[in-house]
Amino acid sequence: MEFLLLGAFELVSGGRSLDPGPAKQRILFASLAVDAGRPVATETLIDRIWDADPPREPRKVLHTYVARSRRVLERSRHLGGGPIVLERRADGYQLSVDPDRIDLHRFRRLVELARARRRGCQERAALLGEAVGLWRASPLDGMAGGWAARVREGLGQQRLSALTDWAEAELDLGRPAPVIERLQELIVHYPLAEPLAARLIHALTLAGRAAEALDVYAKVCRRLDAELGAQPGPDLRAGHAAALRGTPPPPGTPRHPEQITLAADAPEPSKPPEGAGARRPRPAQLPGEAPGFAGRGGAVKRLDELLDCDAGRIAVVTGIAGVGKTALALHWAHRVRHRFDDGQLYVNLRGFDPAGSRMSPGEALTGFLDALGVPPERVPPDQDGQAALYRSLLADRRTLVVLDNARDAAQVRPLLPGAPGCRVVVTSRDQLSGLVAAEAARPLRLDPLPDAEARELLAHRLGPERPAAEPRTVAEIVARCAGLPLALVIVAARAATHPGFPLSALAGELRDAGDRLDALAVRDPATDPRAVFSWSYDALSAPAARLFRLLGLVAGPDLAAPAAASLAGTAGHEVRPLLAELATAHLVIEHVPGRYTLHDLLRAYAAELARTHDGEHDRRAAVRRSLDHHRHTAHTATLLLAPRRCPIPRTEAAQGVSPEPITAAGQALAWFTAEHPVLLAHVAQAAEHGDDEEVRHLAWAMSAYLRWRGLLLDWATVERAALDASGRLGDVRGQAHAHRHLSRACTLLARFDQASAHAVRALDLAAEQGDGPGQAHAHHELTWALSRQGRYQEALGHAEQALDLFSAAGHRPGQAKALNGVGNCHALLGRHDRALGYCRRALTLFRELGDRNGQAASFDGLGYAFHHLGRYASARRCHLQALGLYVGLGDRIGEVEALIRLGNAHHAGGEPASARDRWRQALVILDDLAHPDAGHVRAQLAATAPGGLYWPHR
Repeated sequence: MEFLLLGAFELVSGGRSLDPGPAKQRILFASLAVDAGRPVATETLIDRIWDADPPREPRKVLHTYVARSRRVLERSRHLGGGPIVLERRADGYQLSVDPDRIDLHRFRRLVELARARRRGCQERAALLGEAVGLWRASPLDGMAGGWAARVREGLGQQRLSALTDWAEAELDLGRPAPVIERLQELIVHYPLAEPLAARLIHALTLAGRAAEALDVYAKVCRRLDAELGAQPGPDLRAGHAAALRGTPPPPGTPRHPEQITLAADAPEPSKPPEGAGARRPRPAQLPGEAPGFAGRGGAVKRLDELLDCDAGRIAVVTGIAGVGKTALALHWAHRVRHRFDDGQLYVNLRGFDPAGSRMSPGEALTGFLDALGVPPERVPPDQDGQAALYRSLLADRRTLVVLDNARDAAQVRPLLPGAPGCRVVVTSRDQLSGLVAAEAARPLRLDPLPDAEARELLAHRLGPERPAAEPRTVAEIVARCAGLPLALVIVAARAATHPGFPLSALAGELRDAGDRLDALAVRDPATDPRAVFSWSYDALSAPAARLFRLLGLVAGPDLAAPAAASLAGTAGHEVRPLLAELATAHLVIEHVPGRYTLHDLLRAYAAELARTHDGEHDRRAAVRRSLDHHRHTAHTATLLLAPRRCPIPRTEAAQGVSPEPITAAGQALAWFTAEHPVLLAHVAQAAEHGDDEEVRHLAWAMSAYLRWRGLLLDWATVERAALDASGRLGDVRGQAHAHRHLSRACTLLARFDQASAHAVRALDLAAEQGDGPGQAHAHHELTWALSRQGRYQEALGHAEQALDLFSAAGHRPGQAKALNGVGNCHALLGRHDRALGYCRRALTLFRELGDRNGQAASFDGLGYAFHHLGRYASARRCHLQALGLYVGLGDRIGEVEALIRLGNAHHAGGEPASARDRWRQALVILDDLAHPDAGHVRAQLAATAPGGLYWPHR
């Protein structure tokens, strides 16, 4: 019998198809086949078969399906099928069968064998061809349910990876024809799969069909922009450059744009052209590993298996809280980091944070893209686009990715690179069976330390003499800590700080501790850390103990020392010794200098103590001080970043609050970068507690940073919270303000219907209040949304209304902004003479206001209009003015804009050498920023007779 999963699910025996039974029974068969050779828990099977809607007695129904399935397997024997056993295993079932009888497992085996062969050999291509030939359609095609959908999604990525490897193998052998035939069909079903498109472009170029290759590139770029808002990745840009030359790279050459000579007139390889050889950032994000790591030898060896195989490039380390998942992952990562030439990425996903500040995949992707050198302005606005860019950047790299403390598979999937050179370690309290099933991840469950390894950990921490002197006492300590590394570390810390205490005294404290932390046992009743926590807490000074309790009330993943001072209502110089005392006792971790976090178990324990020892009034006052600290500091910081923002009235900070003294824009930016996850958690906490004024103030203070940083989904979330809070407060102006910001966020996210709806609602609310400037701002947002859709005439109408209303209200900053808006609309409509008049008026007003950003934008608009009027010398002068302003402001993307448009003006004016000089200067900056458009500019420079370079308006 064969199990066919790579298409519609089928059972085939003796050449005949068998009926596997009704739909739910098919899911049972498929579920066991995906995990063949491994037991699948009964609860997992119930979840997979019925999702969130099981029958009244699901176990009984499942037993019926199992019995029927065994009869189907029995019938297969009479048709000539070999022995297949569906057997009971503990609280679950296991399908025991030769893996080669399941097309999915045969596919994975063939791919692994192929990847072990050298590139350029016939056998590698043959094995990969056989593997991809097993696919008939989408896996589990037509099978309903959430589990089947997740399997389809995960296996789809494995198929794309194998197809890419197969296409590479065929191209290495100089055989483009089969690649073209297969990929031209598949690209219809995977229109956004950049690796497939890149290999099709290479194949067409190799076959002498460069024009068709360029057409494929153009179509894929349009789809990426329209559906993801993303730019083409390195592979696509390399293919485009090769197609422009008409000659693909030689077999075996890594297909990356920085490794391809693009210009016919380029210097010799020993003298790379200006701007070539980008310095790719090499992130090194791993936190320091825990001192005195001990034990876990078997687990380390299991992780070592990731290094030397191409299949199963993901490890999932699971186990209960405090069992040492993160310590193991970081210990191994530091041990092997020299094997990853392109660096290490790390993120704490906060999947089980008691405060509820779980990190979104989009937030994690934004952080990774920043570490990989992508400027904020080039980060796609939506999560799918961010994930596509992230995978493209890692496509040819060897990078280690550590995803710590994941909640579920959905949080992890967007963060998985598709590159064969990358390895991923995920830690979670959840089994993440979806990743194991669909992504071929290797599961590694950590149990509490066995006695020998627990004693080894204590010996590492205390030195060998003390444990050796009291072996029975050590055995008791290990037993009472249930082998939990977190508890053992705290015991060792207390023993180390009291070297004169016999270990028997510490064991006695543990023995006498009556309370048990039952609520935090996390499915394992033997785990009891409260006893350890309690006597460690009891050893603290009274001020440190109070601070520890209050830390359990704070929203957000961590806390800076100044914020801790406000939380405690004390001075900064007084709180630092208390934090040091907590860190010495291992009750908090200073994970970066000056920022402190608690393990989830300790945070929950601290909150429990606060509810017991501190009255409700004191707890509320502490939370209020924490909110006030962040709100008042954010208010100061945002006015430094955006000094022309209309300030929002703010209440006095509570007694004991000391906002951070921020005095410069750079300092403000650094503060927001460190604190924005905490601020997001504060918004959620304030909304949950009904503190609507706090929500509005925090949203106002955060919006400029979130927009500048490109954190558009976070911005939209915060503004929705502000909209709801303003509605509950009956604040109509606040509602209009939130609608305008939501309109801008939706425009940037290419959600144009929503953008227009929010802007129209803001316009209506402002009209009801007789708020002229508010109406003008709403019209300006409509201008923005409509012009992005190519509806220039409608956009112009709203821009003119915004200008009229701002002028009537005497609102000069708005008037200048609207003048530029009207001018840009006229330019987009081809009315360049009229555009000049409006942009000149805007420039005059921006100069009077001292707004240098506005002046640069006006010069940019003037240069664009002069260029299209054929007045190239005037265009050059304007772009030079814009360039000088952008350089003075430190705006490097603005500098690139000005250089490219200045080059365009030189080119149109018959000065090609000057044009290329300016474009090369822009390329140097783009390479320095690791900007994703660098390859595009380099390819255009390589063209024999390039036209002007396109660069969109900001």
